[in-house]
Amino acid sequence: MRPQVVAHRGASFDNAEHTLGAYMGAIRDGAEAFECDVRLTADGHLVCVHDRDLRRTASKRGLVSTMELADLDQLEFASWKNPWAAFDDEAPDRDPDLDRVLTLRRLMEIVAEADRPIELAIETKHPTRYGGLVERRLVEALAEFGWTGEDSPVRVMSFSYVALQRMQRLAPHLRLVMLIEKARHWPMLKPMVEDGWILGPGIDQLVKHQKFAEKMGRTGRELHVWTVNAEEELDLCRSLGVRAVITDRPRAVLGWLDAVPTG
Repeated sequence: MRPQVVAHRGASFDNAEHTLGAYMGAIRDGAEAFECDVRLTADGHLVCVHDRDLRRTASKRGLVSTMELADLDQLEFASWKNPWAAFDDEAPDRDPDLDRVLTLRRLMEIVAEADRPIELAIETKHPTRYGGLVERRLVEALAEFGWTGEDSPVRVMSFSYVALQRMQRLAPHLRLVMLIEKARHWPMLKPMVEDGWILGPGIDQLVKHQKFAEKMGRTGRELHVWTVNAEEELDLCRSLGVRAVITDRPRAVLGWLDAVPTG
């Protein structure tokens, strides 16, 4: 079966991750789902930011969890991707809204308003000072969109099995993905994984550890693999029956899939 192509933090190979520009680029590229990380601000808003601090993507000292949304909205989250763009006199003027902090609510609106079905894979980041409040706020947001049932376009992912157990209690019909960072973690995680949970190993571990890849392929569980950016990585995923590939390069992955003979 052909895997779903999921844009990792948007089309983040060509655009600054987690910005509106990255997700609009993913729509143009034909991505079938979006992936995002969420963190909670000091005033209770879920924002799409991977790192706990702002140094890498906003060139500012400070933690996302200690700042209010209005303060984050004053920052620019895209120039780190192409620091020389400001010196290009021939570059067209850019809409600043494309480069500001992106709230989960805005991303959900984009999914809801899209002219074709798009799914959303949301990763809750842990550890965090707010603990389980992140999952509670997430379920509240999904409920406002009517997205907590079996027909929800959303699945929730985490490296924390405790966070997923919390999500299962709060929204028992949502699909959940147990992310696996290292092959050596699997023996410890295996007894914790609930029935029906999807497994989310990293492609680097599947490539480096053949036995781990074989074990993943034999679990009988749905596999969603991150972050698949090369054609040979996609080939490995297809050989394992992976159902979703999370990639920085959705346009390229879709091209590789389209080039595979059918029948």
